[in-house]
Amino acid sequence: MIKRLYHSLFVLFFLLIFSIPASAQDSSPTALVITIDGPLTPAIAEYMQRGIRTAEKQDVEIIVLQLDTPGGGVDLMNSMIQDMRASAVPIVVYIAPRGAIAGSAGTVITLAGHASAMAPETAIGAASPVGSEGEELGETLQAKTKNILKATARSLAQNRGAEAIELAEKTIDEAHAVSAQEALDAGLVDYLAQDIKDLLKQLDGLTVETDVGDIELHTADAQVETFDPTFIEQILNMLTNPNIVFLLLAIGVQAILIEISSPGGWLAGTIGIVCLALATYGLGVLPVNWFGVIFLILAFALFILDIKAPTHGALTVAGVTSLIVGALVLFNSPNVPSFQRVSIPLVIGTSIATGLIFFVILFFALRAQLLPHLMGQESLTGRNGLVRDRLAPIGTVMLAGERWTAEMEKLDEVAEIDTRVSVVRVEGLKLIVHKLED
Repeated sequence: MIKRLYHSLFVLFFLLIFSIPASAQDSSPTALVITIDGPLTPAIAEYMQRGIRTAEKQDVEIIVLQLDTPGGGVDLMNSMIQDMRASAVPIVVYIAPRGAIAGSAGTVITLAGHASAMAPETAIGAASPVGSEGEELGETLQAKTKNILKATARSLAQNRGAEAIELAEKTIDEAHAVSAQEALDAGLVDYLAQDIKDLLKQLDGLTVETDVGDIELHTADAQVETFDPTFIEQILNMLTNPNIVFLLLAIGVQAILIEISSPGGWLAGTIGIVCLALATYGLGVLPVNWFGVIFLILAFALFILDIKAPTHGALTVAGVTSLIVGALVLFNSPNVPSFQRVSIPLVIGTSIATGLIFFVILFFALRAQLLPHLMGQESLTGRNGLVRDRLAPIGTVMLAGERWTAEMEKLDEVAEIDTRVSVVRVEGLKLIVHKLED
C-alpha cells in the first residue's frame, strides 16, 4: 500500500514538472512570419491570404509579412491590400533581409500594414504605375492611375504625417526611392530593425488599429513561427519565373518533336504536353509580348520539316534562329519589366542545344534511310538461296523458309538442284538470281 502511494506521488511529481513548461509555452504569444520574395503573382497573393486565415484561426499575436519584391500589377496589389486591411490579426510589413527592396506595388503594400519596418541596407519606392502587361501607360491613363494610387497611399499614410504622405506621393509621381533610414526619418515606416527578434521587441506595447478594433501588441517574448507555402503554391510561383517558363517551352518542343520523329512511344509525348501546359500557365501570368509566339511556332514548324524532309540541317539552323528571336521578343520586349525578363545567355545556349539535339536526330534519320530494307521483297536482294527445282533458266528456289519462282540472270546458264544462288533483283513475284561460285 505504501509502495503504491509513493509510486503515485512520484508520477504526480513528474507530471507537474513536465506540465509547467508546456503551460508556459502554450501561453506565449506567436508571431507568424509570411515571406514574400520576388515579383507579386497570383500564387503569392493566395499564399498570403491563406496565411492570414491561418493566423486568425490559430489566434496568433501578430503577422510579420517579410517583404522583398520589385513589385507587380496594380489589380493584384489592390487585392492583397484589401486582404491585409480586413485581417483581424495585426500585420507588420518588414522589408528584409539586408539588400531587399519594396519596389513599385511593394511600396503601397508596406503602407497597408498596421505597422511597418525595414532592415538596414534596404530600400523602398519607385512606385510609378505600368500597365498589366508591363507597358508604359498612355498620358491620360497614367494620370488617372497615378491619382488613384496617390489617393490610396494618402489614405494608408494619413496617420504618418505630412512628410510621409509627400514622400509616398513622390514615389508614385517621380518613381522616387529612399533608403531605410530616409524612410524612417520621414515617417514612411515605423521601425528600423536588425532582424525579426529585434522587430518584435520594438513592437511590444504598441497599440494598432485593426478591422476588429484597437489591439495592444505583446510581442517581447513572442515565439516566431514560419508559415511555409504549399507544394502547389511553390510550383505555381516558380512558373512565373521567365527563365523556367522558357526552359519548359524548350523541353516541351523537344519532347513533342522526338515523339513526332519516332512515333509509337508515349513518354516523350507525355513529357512534352505537361511541359507545354505548365509553360502556358506561366505565359498567362507573366507580362509577355505575344508576337514572339509566332516565331516560336515557326521554329517548331522548321524543326518538323527538317525531320520529315531533311535539308542537311539548314532548316534546323533557321529553327534555332527563330527560337532565339521568338524567346527574346516574348520575354524581353521594351514593354516587359526588367525584373521579369529572360536571361539572354540562357536563351542562346538552350536554343543551340535544341538545334544540336535535332541535328543528331536528323543524322540518324538520314542514316536510317540509307540502310537496306529489312522487310518486303526489296529485302530479298543480295540474299542467298538454294535451288529446289533445276533452273534452266526457270525453276524454284528455297529462300527465307519459302519457295520462290526464280529465273537465271543469264538465260544460257543452268543451276542444278542444291546449287547456291544469290538474288540479283525481284520482279513481281519472281526472283532473278545468279549462281554462286563454289
